[in-house]
Amino acid sequence: MLPRAFVRKHSLNQSCLYFNSPSHAFFSSSAERGAYADTIHNLKIGRHTRVIYQGFTGKQATANAKQSIEYGTQIVGGVKPGTTGEHLGLPVLPSVRAAKDQLNPDATAIFVAAQHAASAIEEAIEAEIPLIVAVAEHVPLHDIMRIHSILSTQSKSRLVGANAPGIISAIGRCRIGFQPLPTFSPGHVGIVAKSGTLSYETVASLTKAGLGQSLCIGMGGDVIAGTDFVDALRVFETDEDTEAMILVGELGGTAEEEAAEWIKEYKKRTSDPKPIAALVAGFQAVPGRVMGHAGAWTGIAEGTAESKYKALEGAGVTMVDHPAKFGNVMKGLLSSSGRSVHEIQKSAANQRRSFHTCRSRPHVRPAPTHTANTPHHRSLHLSTTQATELLKDYGITISPEPSPAPLSSHLLGITVDRSSRSPCIIASPTTSPTQLSHRAGRFPFDYRTGPSQSTILAALSHLQLSAAPPRAKAAVVTLISSLWSLYHAKEALTLTLHLSLPPSISPSASASPSDDDDGSAAALALHHPSLTFDDAAFKSAARHADLHALRDLSAVSPAELEAEAHGIVYIPLPSPGAPPPAATGAGAGAGPDVATAETAAATATATEPMLVGTLVNGAGLAMNTCDALAVRLAHPPHPHLHPRSAAANFLDTGGKATAATIAASFKLLLADVRVAVVFVNIFGGLTLCDMIAQGIVLAFREVGVRKPVVVRLRGSNEEEGARVLAEAGLRIWAVGGFE
Repeated sequence: MLPRAFVRKHSLNQSCLYFNSPSHAFFSSSAERGAYADTIHNLKIGRHTRVIYQGFTGKQATANAKQSIEYGTQIVGGVKPGTTGEHLGLPVLPSVRAAKDQLNPDATAIFVAAQHAASAIEEAIEAEIPLIVAVAEHVPLHDIMRIHSILSTQSKSRLVGANAPGIISAIGRCRIGFQPLPTFSPGHVGIVAKSGTLSYETVASLTKAGLGQSLCIGMGGDVIAGTDFVDALRVFETDEDTEAMILVGELGGTAEEEAAEWIKEYKKRTSDPKPIAALVAGFQAVPGRVMGHAGAWTGIAEGTAESKYKALEGAGVTMVDHPAKFGNVMKGLLSSSGRSVHEIQKSAANQRRSFHTCRSRPHVRPAPTHTANTPHHRSLHLSTTQATELLKDYGITISPEPSPAPLSSHLLGITVDRSSRSPCIIASPTTSPTQLSHRAGRFPFDYRTGPSQSTILAALSHLQLSAAPPRAKAAVVTLISSLWSLYHAKEALTLTLHLSLPPSISPSASASPSDDDDGSAAALALHHPSLTFDDAAFKSAARHADLHALRDLSAVSPAELEAEAHGIVYIPLPSPGAPPPAATGAGAGAGPDVATAETAAATATATEPMLVGTLVNGAGLAMNTCDALAVRLAHPPHPHLHPRSAAANFLDTGGKATAATIAASFKLLLADVRVAVVFVNIFGGLTLCDMIAQGIVLAFREVGVRKPVVVRLRGSNEEEGARVLAEAGLRIWAVGGFE
């Protein structure tokens, strides 16, 4: 793999080419031109922050605004396209530009459906709103890449999200998002997290420890984040209210590794660095599967949960295996760094006493931003036959699999580079699984202009085809252009294939003049196509219906289809001792289709270990629940509990779960004969605990629950949820603390 420094340098060079091109106007209307990195100071929200809503009069935004106003957030109005009026006693304006001119906002909260999110973000960038917070999930990936192409040309607006709970200053009483307010308390620890639910767990632990929070930034779980770990850490570094930092990561991308490198440099240049603790979720993830969050998959040359953990630990970060541990761990770190825990707790307590708390949280369930339940899976992976046919439409011919295998095979494709927030060429001089992760290089380019000549030449050089005949090199250049055309037109996530030189034109063979002149022989042999597409473009925006009609439903298990119908992400985990399924889909480079993980459950027998069926809200919390159960039961007291896989499944109910969703989840779990006990682990933000409790009661009544059920309800409407369960009189073990 190319060093990240090289990739960044190459990306910056491309930016310079783009900036100097006379054919592209800068998006911002301001005459000042700078870098997107210059906007991180916009993340320092507080009492001074003036906030507007886009989608202000919608049910979800209305309920959220009422809570935020009571919390102390300075909401100054909102936008409803083409409408002027009043809502919640505040002005409603017809455009973001009008709101900018009349209300002078510092930030906008975008509460619109996924298919409208990109245009709303674009309107806010054009109006130069300093901070843009987008909470919607299932925003099409190509919409976001286009937005980041725009953001890279300006230095006025900073994006948080999409698919993020938002940002909240507990000290400054300012919430822009949907975090559960009763959990937060003012204090002095900064938090940045991919997962909303794991951030709430972290907040609760710090509140219980008396440390509180200064600023909590939701990075979000999408493939590309508007604000990443390094951005947030740079804010915490200079924030006078922040005495320590917490990072909550998960598998997917390289953000955690980049944060580890930043932390190393930070500790070198700082005589008294602030303590840092972290958690990484996803150790039990099934290879090749998207684990709930759109970005929770490991791509080529990207790290696993284990490698991310080691990178952070190697940078001197204190690691925990569950967010409930952060409070006590952070007290120890603050004390060992020479900071007074007592003074920090005293300061936090003083701020709480003067804090305008949210005394009565409205029991209004936020309305969904679209009418249908949207499955969380974000990718469509075509079979080899389907991929071969589609590639023909773009002038790419797949050859029969070579036999014997070529002496040298290369990998080439187009995918997303999460660090540069743009598409990239991915190239490797080898397709060997043991070497691919180390030798694959990424070459980012601007989404709106496509790969430049210098980018293509850099990728060609990395393929190590310098000795190849000119015709073969020209064919690679044409191939890259064709792959980009397909990638852009069909909104792909990752396109890769293997290429080799036919024996007749390989460097070791004597080139035939007639071959070079008339092109009668193929310049390249192409095989092992792997094509994965972003299905949010179809499910959120109704684009590419013909492509997504190719999905082979016969290859999807009945359990998975039933889960999708309810907006649930359900992934059975392999039984102990069973090999994990081979990777396919978003995280795979190539290879044949494989059997799904459901096979493990279908073949279970009475001799199988008894496992824990997990029912969780939020992908990050669901991953960490599986991880933590495996750690806690590493030395099980029961002979049938195996240390490798204490959890039978990953199940994320989704943020818009209903009582019916919970009942359907129970049905899925109990159909797995390996499940001996059900663990319901909820930390509600958008998800309401009383609704979860009603769903549990419904499951007992309609599904017929005969297994023990352990329930942990925290967050929104927590007390009401406990009351519902208590009054039901069911055989349920209700617990508070995770341990």
